[in-house]
Amino acid sequence: MLLGTRWAAGAQPPGRLSPEFIEAIRGVEQTLPEPAALHWTLTWLEGRPVAELDPAGPEDEPIAVRVNPATGAPEVKRGDPGEEWAEE
Repeated sequence: MLLGTRWAAGAQPPGRLSPEFIEAIRGVEQTLPEPAALHWTLTWLEGRPVAELDPAGPEDEPIAVRVNPATGAPEVKRGDPGEEWAEE
């Protein structure tokens, strides 16, 4: 079992994430006005990482980075966390 963790946006992500996954996280952080005020939550779904950025306020859309099981590449999803990820 892998346990999740939290870290501040802009800080070093956990070392067990792939360089490509970290690059996707950094890409999201570059779009944020004040990334240090936000936090990421890392969980694992079927052995693959899912990093969710806490919204800054109730009007902000959720952002998540996860590995697409079909391609193995990290992808970013913005919007309703209840929506299913499209399997390609």
